[in-house]
Amino acid sequence: MDVKTGFFYLFSVVLLFAAFRVITARNPVHAVLFLMLAFSQAAGIWLLLKAEFLAITLVLVYLGAVMVLFLFVVMMLDINIDSIRQGFWRHFPLAATVGALIALEMAAVLMGGFRVGEEPKAVAGAGEIVGQVAKYSNSKALGKLLYTEYLYPLEVAAVILLVAMIAAIALTLRQRKDTKHVNPSDQVRVRAQDRLQIVKLAATTQAAPEAKAVEEKKP
Repeated sequence: MDVKTGFFYLFSVVLLFAAFRVITARNPVHAVLFLMLAFSQAAGIWLLLKAEFLAITLVLVYLGAVMVLFLFVVMMLDINIDSIRQGFWRHFPLAATVGALIALEMAAVLMGGFRVGEEPKAVAGAGEIVGQVAKYSNSKALGKLLYTEYLYPLEVAAVILLVAMIAAIALTLRQRKDTKHVNPSDQVRVRAQDRLQIVKLAATTQAAPEAKAVEEKKP
């Protein structure tokens, strides 16, 4: 067994363990942390399969943004675990059906096999061997394919994401009666005279008679 095969089995074992702990961990924060571990191991496997673009995207997008956001949301929410477990057996038949369907689809894909293309072979020319494999870039080929053949679907996906982002901002910025806000234009036009009031006081003042009596009664 070579080094590459050893790393593959190592990443796979850790990935399966982390995925199992995601669905069995009782603490939601622990489940999110195990999911981040599973994503990192999947990125390592993709690197071994020479899919560096997918690995980097998984680390930057999911681990660096989405999962960190999930972690903050889960930590800020006051989740009642007991109330969630009350409806477990009620939703178990539907969840088991969906899980069995996904397992059957994955089994059909694995038994059907994958179409593996041939890698570019080395070509000899001009007295030296030019290795096309060494010059081949998966990310560069994917970029050319996205911005040439799949340009219109990419633009449609970008527009859909933009609409979703604007809709999320519009939903969160709706006016509420219990929300206090300040107009930014009023803050810009504010003057020191409006916020600061200077009161002239005498240099020394005498204490009130009541205060003097209280001080004299103290031991």
